[in-house]
Amino acid sequence: MSRREILSSLESASWRRPHWYLFTAVSLNYLLDGIVFAIAPLTAVIIAPELATIIFASNLLAETAGSVFFGYLADRRGRKFCLLLINSIQALSTGLLFFLYKSPLAVLVLTSLMSFSVGGDFGASYAALAELVPAKYRGKSILLSTNFWNVGSAAIAGAALVFRALYSDPDIQIQYILLATIATIGLVAVIRLMVPESPRWLLHVGRADEAAKVSAEIGAQQPQPPPSQETTRADKEVRGAGIGFLYRFTILSIITVSQYVTYGMMAYYAPYARGFTFGVESAPLVIFVANLGASLGALPLWPLIDRSRRLSILVSFLFGTVFAALVLLTHDSGQLLYFYTTLFLCLVFSEWAWGSLSALQSELFPTGIRATAVGVLTGLTGVSGALVVLTQNIFSASEFLAASVILWGAGLAATSAWLVRGLETANRTVEELSEG
Repeated sequence: MSRREILSSLESASWRRPHWYLFTAVSLNYLLDGIVFAIAPLTAVIIAPELATIIFASNLLAETAGSVFFGYLADRRGRKFCLLLINSIQALSTGLLFFLYKSPLAVLVLTSLMSFSVGGDFGASYAALAELVPAKYRGKSILLSTNFWNVGSAAIAGAALVFRALYSDPDIQIQYILLATIATIGLVAVIRLMVPESPRWLLHVGRADEAAKVSAEIGAQQPQPPPSQETTRADKEVRGAGIGFLYRFTILSIITVSQYVTYGMMAYYAPYARGFTFGVESAPLVIFVANLGASLGALPLWPLIDRSRRLSILVSFLFGTVFAALVLLTHDSGQLLYFYTTLFLCLVFSEWAWGSLSALQSELFPTGIRATAVGVLTGLTGVSGALVVLTQNIFSASEFLAASVILWGAGLAATSAWLVRGLETANRTVEELSEG
């Protein structure tokens, strides 16, 4: 098969079993990432609350290192190789933590190693989905698979609340949390073994025979010609206005940092800020409510995301900014029910933002640097997130939440710029988009 035939076969394919394997593997791994990422905020209040800020900042910096390292590695060694290596690191670090969790130093080191692996998942997973899934399914599959991060965090936080209610011994609570994580890692690793390598990456590195074999297994048997790249005059004007590499990377950087950092601030770290109205002991409930909202948030976006990425991401940041402001107001007024309600709704739109952003990140760069670009973009969030977390020792909880409103506003400004001069990526092949 020629390169053109392979790409046509991939884009013409219906949703088949290998797509389910990939979607399930990525979804379960995001479920695992959500669990792993929530472990430090859930256990720090039990193990070493005085070191919580240092642990969180270390975790975020480790996530940055993992994002950049594994993103680069995925472009050099392949998507599947990296995904399996990441699972190995997660299994090792979580297993060691089960035996060493009583040591604050071990918690610092091992949760950071776990976060290193979590960071690595972004580039390889996004690239695999963008390169294997046809354009007509791409937005929905990325939205729903990445949403399992929120499901994982909500599930482990809910489990922590149950364990706390059932067992007064903190050791038993932590042990059950870690055992649940280890069981999930095993399931993810088994399914990932069945995931095919990306044919587009195989073509990029000159392994055309292997790409043809994978394409024959998952692509259409009678592929249609590639979608027409003809555009209207108005669309050409939009596509031609400032959508080069620097412009798209700058806009995506602002949006990525805004969404990811505010998500962490509101869904994990706010209870640890000085003077948090509802106390640090509310951390498991905050994590649960926030991630429950994010988990359910993907469903209303389902009909829109493959119609317009620009519109979906603008709407998400508009309403996210509004509800972030309401979270601040209800916190300062001490209205418990209203606080959790507005937190839930804010995280609904945070998931809208993440789903739309995840699709854009995976679509807007060429195959040879796709995972690296995603890794660098995600890496920016770890550094900025660590800086924000360290302000918990300086700012009050009200100031901390006010900072999240400002960051949401910065993201809204960037998405407005993307609406005016950006590239509509829905229902276009990644080849067309990377050349646009």
